[in-house]
Amino acid sequence: MAQDSHDSEYNDAMVAVLEWLWGRDFMAPGGAGNIEKMLRGIETRDREILDIGSGLGGPAFLLSRDYQAEVTGIDIEPHLLARARQRAQELNLQRPVIFEQVSPGPLPFEDRSFDIVFSSGAITQVDDKSGMFLECARVLRPGGYLTVYDWLKAEGDYSPDMMYFFEMEGLTYSLATLEETRKVVQKAGFDEVSVEDASDWYRVKSRSEYEQLKREFDRIERLIGTHDANHMLGNWRALVVVCEQGELRQAYTRARKPAEPG
Repeated sequence: MAQDSHDSEYNDAMVAVLEWLWGRDFMAPGGAGNIEKMLRGIETRDREILDIGSGLGGPAFLLSRDYQAEVTGIDIEPHLLARARQRAQELNLQRPVIFEQVSPGPLPFEDRSFDIVFSSGAITQVDDKSGMFLECARVLRPGGYLTVYDWLKAEGDYSPDMMYFFEMEGLTYSLATLEETRKVVQKAGFDEVSVEDASDWYRVKSRSEYEQLKREFDRIERLIGTHDANHMLGNWRALVVVCEQGELRQAYTRARKPAEPG
């Protein structure tokens, strides 16, 4: 569920650079370490996990292989799903991962279908946060976990630097603050809600990614061409600015659906 429309926003050049920076099949930073943090303390073996905004499938593959879970990945972008399905065949996972195309709006699953709802870097582009988290609560079984890594914003209006970053990204963002996120998750009926600010980590990481892009620009140029390589370098320069100014933020959100009495 990459955004609230059916038009693809992730072109081949962007996907290629994301994989180059963040690892094959990944469209959000942190790789396996990020997933470990998101699932720390949560039992996953033989659990049913819904991966919202599964993209190229990187997290879903690890959830299946390393965490021994049954995984359903959903996204609205058919070309990403096609690549994820092909990659799943190549990996020959012992626990198959299902990838489904969905439309914006209610999730196409019965009540209490999953033990864990997982999402990395996707809900930031969903406009109806309240509706999304209500749906997450609906499809979770009592006692189930919600765990999300996402891009958020600082308090206040967007600066010109932030607007320029949006222009360079070319993606549909709908950013909430940490406190807004906490409130909307609580309002959806979750308990044990925590929103942990991870902005310091990615502020440093974004700068190192930008330096890597500059240092290895020739490789990026060969990968996606001169025009797109220059654009991605400018895109990351804009990303660093808003991260270092504290305007673009990142957070880990975790919550639990209340268990049934008795």
